[in-house]
Amino acid sequence: MLLTPEILQYIDSHSDEAYQLLLELAQIPAPSNREELRAEFCCRWLWEQGAKDVYIDDALNVICPIGCTEENPLMVFMAHSDVVFPDTQPLPLTVADGKIFCPGVGDDTANAVALLMAAKYIIQQDLKPAGCGVLLVVNSGEEGLGNLKGTRRLMEVFGSRVREFVTLDGYASQIVDRAVGSHRYLVEIRTEGGHSYNAFGNRNAIAAMAELIGQLYAVQLPPHGKTTYNVGTIHGGTSVNTIAQQAEMLYEFRSDCRESLAAMERSFEAVIDGFRGRGYDVSVTLVGERPCSGAVDEAHHQALKDRAAVAVRHHYGFDVRFASGSTDCNIPLSMGIPAVCPGCVVGGGAHTREEYVEIDSLRPGIAVAFELILHHF
Repeated sequence: MLLTPEILQYIDSHSDEAYQLLLELAQIPAPSNREELRAEFCCRWLWEQGAKDVYIDDALNVICPIGCTEENPLMVFMAHSDVVFPDTQPLPLTVADGKIFCPGVGDDTANAVALLMAAKYIIQQDLKPAGCGVLLVVNSGEEGLGNLKGTRRLMEVFGSRVREFVTLDGYASQIVDRAVGSHRYLVEIRTEGGHSYNAFGNRNAIAAMAELIGQLYAVQLPPHGKTTYNVGTIHGGTSVNTIAQQAEMLYEFRSDCRESLAAMERSFEAVIDGFRGRGYDVSVTLVGERPCSGAVDEAHHQALKDRAAVAVRHHYGFDVRFASGSTDCNIPLSMGIPAVCPGCVVGGGAHTREEYVEIDSLRPGIAVAFELILHHF
């Protein structure tokens, strides 16, 4: 739906409130799996706006149901609370040159504020969705080893009833409509080690890990879809004069094609089996797994994509590009549920401590969120 002049006036008159909310929320630490402070803040804020049914579930999702019965179909709108940074103290925030600088301010705090402001309007106007229920969710665990825990839990509880799924995440220039699946592993090698001089010739776990990484990086990529791999961290050893007994790394591979993801899994297992066959003690722990898209109704999915693109074009004045990505949409898309991920802010530096959003982009982003959500009212 196109927003009425009255709704646009509401957004304008609450722009300063949204700005102040962003400044406050952005500074609350929320590393994945430790989102309690932000969840409590968002739940309390929604309660203060009049959302008497809002609650925090066991995965730290803040869930605000609107017009939901026990049986009606559901539309989900969400934005995630967690950031990639491990800080447990307030995140550093500065305002300069028309920008707000803060780790995680665009990914995904500004989008969460857009969702919250839409929720405030719906609650205070006592709006009811037409022919469905709506779940407004500030969800947990989207980043990294959060492993989409919030969305997984939400879909475990409500998945059979969900008809559409929209997560507000990232910047307005792109809409994610296809899921990039991934497998993430902690790989550990242990050897006998020893003194670097007296036990010279014993196997070194770091050297073995380096060889293993070299073999993984030599794997030929499957021809279908876009497939990538990466070693993100590596640790091991004791001292400069010690042959390392232990080394470990975090390794992932990704693809937007299920068959290619399975091919990468087979290649990974073959490399690991080869090292075990040479007598190395290699342990592998799956620490994260995100699915690719499943079979989604194309007409329904296209209608949702069009609606998101029109909203962004209408309020920002530019066209967006569609892309594959790893977002909360992975879970519903893998279940065959139409899902898209538009952004409601303009900024840069995502996943860096220099991340920023442009202040002038906040108002049109809130309007995008309003337009998408109010379509069902």
